[in-house]
Amino acid sequence: SELIRGFLLSGMPCPSSCPPGLLALMAPGLALMATFSLPSQAGDRRALPVEKPPGVKGRTLILLDVNTKSPVRIISENFLSLQLDPSIIHDGWLDFLRAEVKGTCARLLRELQLQVSDLLDPFLRYMPLHLNLKNLCGSGNIFLPLLSPYRTDIVRSDIALDKQKGCKIAQHPDIMLELQREKAAQMHLVLLKEQFSNTYSNLTLTARSLDKLYNFADCSGLHLIFALNALRRNPNNSWNSSNALSLLKYSASKKYNISWELGNEPNNYRTLIGRSVNGSQLGRDYTQLRSLLQLIRTYSRAHLYGPNIGRPRKNVIAFLEGFMKVAGGTVDAVTWQHYYIDGRVAKVTDFLKTRLLDTLSDQIRKIQKVVNTYTPGKKIWLEGVGMTSAGGMNNLSDSYAAGFLWLNTLGLLASQGIDVVVRHSFLDHGHNHLVDQNFNPLPDYWLSLLYKRLIGPKVLAIHVAGLQRKPRPGRVIRDKLRIYAHCTSYHNHNYVRGSITLYIINLHRSRKKIKLAGTLRDKIVHQYLLQPYGKDGLHSKSVQLNGQPLAMVDDGTLPELKPRPLRAGRTLVIPPLTMSFYVVKNVNALACRYR
Repeated sequence: SELIRGFLLSGMPCPSSCPPGLLALMAPGLALMATFSLPSQAGDRRALPVEKPPGVKGRTLILLDVNTKSPVRIISENFLSLQLDPSIIHDGWLDFLRAEVKGTCARLLRELQLQVSDLLDPFLRYMPLHLNLKNLCGSGNIFLPLLSPYRTDIVRSDIALDKQKGCKIAQHPDIMLELQREKAAQMHLVLLKEQFSNTYSNLTLTARSLDKLYNFADCSGLHLIFALNALRRNPNNSWNSSNALSLLKYSASKKYNISWELGNEPNNYRTLIGRSVNGSQLGRDYTQLRSLLQLIRTYSRAHLYGPNIGRPRKNVIAFLEGFMKVAGGTVDAVTWQHYYIDGRVAKVTDFLKTRLLDTLSDQIRKIQKVVNTYTPGKKIWLEGVGMTSAGGMNNLSDSYAAGFLWLNTLGLLASQGIDVVVRHSFLDHGHNHLVDQNFNPLPDYWLSLLYKRLIGPKVLAIHVAGLQRKPRPGRVIRDKLRIYAHCTSYHNHNYVRGSITLYIINLHRSRKKIKLAGTLRDKIVHQYLLQPYGKDGLHSKSVQLNGQPLAMVDDGTLPELKPRPLRAGRTLVIPPLTMSFYVVKNVNALACRYR
């Protein structure tokens, strides 16, 4: 089970109006995500100079082999997780959340974990609420952080769903959905105004809301992670746990299986309450929370995650060090967040910059250095990641171009041993989501779905050599052609165990050719090539797979994701500015034969 800010699920739960087929993205059988990156332990990512044979002129040919004997990393089967924005409680979408655990709905739930959380603005008026859903039709987490210096009391008189049993999908008339969309659009403007003015309204989390959330998670086969409000402070700046204790007791009385977290981006609390909390103090707060959990029989062995810090700059690293000294052994995984660029000023060309793609690597190293100093071997989660901050930008952070950052993020994290990543978000009021307000899948949805279906948790090392003209200054082929490799998902019964999946990002404005060598030579390959669909190019919100547009067949049915078979020994031709997956069949890789 994995955690992230918000609701995290091993599938993709949707509002009841969400087409059941969309939920298939979360099926557990496809919940594995792993990647191979050029900078694997196999060696340098740099293209190796090879003498150009006679007749080879004016082209680039990449020779690619994979170490099939043993994996370099093994990540969680719930590696890819999603968030739901906590604004769903405020804008009314919570009433439309209901999942049907059968058919395509269950398949989607198993394929992707879903987290509900507000990474757009970690300081919205909510108390962090995490849903870590584990089980039924799969494993995964759902997380919803509700941060608030205000009241978040449980209102016990409002428990309409207390006795609700069963998991029937709720049916809402079209007029209700239309009214809800209008309400959500108005609330979006309110949230933006509050965000930029740094003044937030009050929110009371009722027992009914908690019941709805848990019912949604339980019916979706997910595990709930709840991030408690850390902004309630005593005069001496210690955490005031009285509100949290009420919630814990209520949840325990309902026998809710929940994991916990405390706070959200605690390094920025001065912005919210005018009072800072250092890492040591938060560590003591976590120790206090662990003691509370141990006093409640239902949660005596519950998982606890944190500290969910922001981008690891110098002051944040100092904060993490203080936390780890005090509470490193208290948490089950160390968590942090990352957003690449400010969504208010982003341009499409930003998503093609290799320097931007590589910023995450440096952050990973900084986090790992601190964690391994105090608690060697402790799992690390990237608990909130988005391509852009500030809610993103329409026709940009929800476009095909954003996929370059997203797929590269998955590759880097897996290759460097990060156990879980939570994507912000499945559905929210911004433009970083995977589906739009009509629940139509956006490009990153299809990218995530393919990843879940094809990629397993074992990461493999790759060996690359290139035949190329002398590169221009500052232009090295390994920078713009990124290759990752994994064992193919065991849950994909179209491929026998021992098969290998490559995924490739080509940021060049020219096509590149890859010749499979060594153990991959002369094998049949299945191609899954994703390209933008329509006249908008990189700004497009629609994609095509092997030349065929991807769209829902109907409200409840995903299209068949058909590969294009390539004959054995054929050179892979990677079009410019594209993302693609290649399943190399029947390799009989020793690393991939067994789970």
